[in-house]
Order: sequence, then structure tokens, then C-alpha cells
Amino acid sequence: ENEDSAQKTEPAGQLIDSLESSTSQSSLQIGSLGSAGVTEGSKKEADTLEEVAEPEEKLPDQIQSLKEVPIVRVTNYHVPQGAGDIVMIQSDHTGAVDILSAELETADLLGEQRKAQPPPLAPPTMWTTEKTKEFKAKMGKEKNGRMVVKRGEVVTVRVPTHPDGKCICWEFATDDYDIGFGVYFDWTTVTSTAITVQVSESSDEEDEEEEEEIEGLAPVGDVERGSKSYLRNRYGEIMPVYRRNSHREVQAGSHEYPGEGIYLLKFDNSYSLLRNKTLFFHVYYTS
Repeated sequence: ENEDSAQKTEPAGQLIDSLESSTSQSSLQIGSLGSAGVTEGSKKEADTLEEVAEPEEKLPDQIQSLKEVPIVRVTNYHVPQGAGDIVMIQSDHTGAVDILSAELETADLLGEQRKAQPPPLAPPTMWTTEKTKEFKAKMGKEKNGRMVVKRGEVVTVRVPTHPDGKCICWEFATDDYDIGFGVYFDWTTVTSTAITVQVSESSDEEDEEEEEEIEGLAPVGDVERGSKSYLRNRYGEIMPVYRRNSHREVQAGSHEYPGEGIYLLKFDNSYSLLRNKTLFFHVYYTS
């Protein structure tokens, strides 16, 4: 009986050992398949197992993070209608969005000086005459009818509007060579009707002098003092500077007063590096 029982228990022990060995082999096989990736099917199964397991592990963290995020109420913003740029500002902390209009009242920045825009200027009336010798002889006898524009220089003749006049007229000619000529208008209050002449060594230097004059208009301590482009709008262009054949024909023109201000007649010789230009000119007003 003891022998029989031993014979009966031995197969059971062998069976258990075989099951344990097969289980270990299968676990090793699964581990090898998951780590080494023997087949694509085993890879997909392992990835699927990992994907299923991730939400269970990260779910508490996600719940915790949701609890920490503050609740932000969304407000409907009405976009301003009309011309002008729109600026959208979003907060990094709350995510709230503010919509602002970039169109600012100019009166709040520089007062009444910025409030009104100057009206557009009409083009001048231009003509030429061939009586160059007669005109030069006549202007040569006048006290201020002749001047020399040196090489690289720009001469600006400032002619204020006259209360008895309605139109400005000009005539000019040169000896032997041409010269650049343009007309501009300074919308400013006239305090004197005297005609003045300003000489600059170049067009760049003339721009710097105008900027210094503009800076003097801005009040001390003004935060917008550096914004010169807007204040420069007081200078209107009637006719840009072009080279004129004033050595062949007398260049003449006229322009009706747009309002109170100062005409700027620019004789530009900045492009010439070698030659001075003898200029004969006559400026007057008519009613």
C-alpha cells in the first residue's frame, strides 16, 4: 500500500513540476516577446497592454490637476465697429482675452495741435519763358535778385503769406547749369511778412534743422516728444524737388494761398559736387 501510494503521488508531483516549468517558460516567452519584439503581433499586444494600463496609473494625477485649475468665466466681447486696428491681449495666468481699439484720440496725446489735419494742397501753375537774358539783366540790378548756390548746398527761401495777397508767384534762372527746385508749405502762424533765406550744406542737414525746430514745439516732459512724423504733417508738399533746365529757360509758377503759413522755395544743388550755381530769382505776391 505504501508503494502504491508512492507510485500514485509521484505522477502528481511530476505533473506539478511540469506545470511550473511550462508556466515559467511561457512567462519567459512573454517577457522576451515584450522586450525584444520577435513578432509584430506581440508588439501590438504589448503596446495595447501598456496603453490600457497608462490611464489607470495617470487617472489620479489627472483628477488632481483638474482640481488645481481655476475656473475662468468667458465673457462675450463686442468688437468695436469702424476703421482702426484691433489689439487682442490674452492673460497668461487666467486666459482672459481683452479686445482694445488701437485708434486713439489724438487730442489726448498732443492736445489741439494734433487734432486737426491740414487740408491737401493743390498743385501749382507752372510755365517757362525764353527771355533768359532779359530776366537775368533785370534781376542782376535788384538788391536781392541774385545769389550763388554753392556745390552741395540747399538754399531755402521762406516767403510768408501776406494779408493783402491771395497768390504767390516766382521766377528764376541760372547761368550755364541746371538746378533742383521744389515748393513746400509750412502751416504755421505768420508773425512777420519778411522774406528770409536759409542755407544748408546738404538736404540731410536741412532735415535735421527741421527736426530741431519741431522738437522745440513739443512741451518739455511730453511722452510723445519722439513722435516727429505726426508733427511733420504741418509741412505740406506742393511740388517735389526736380532738376529744372533754368539755364535754358526762365522757370516761373504761381500758387494760390491755401491759408496762413510760410512758403518754402527750395533751390537744391546738393547733387553737384564740383559746380556752384549762380541763381537769379524773383518772388512776389498778387491779390
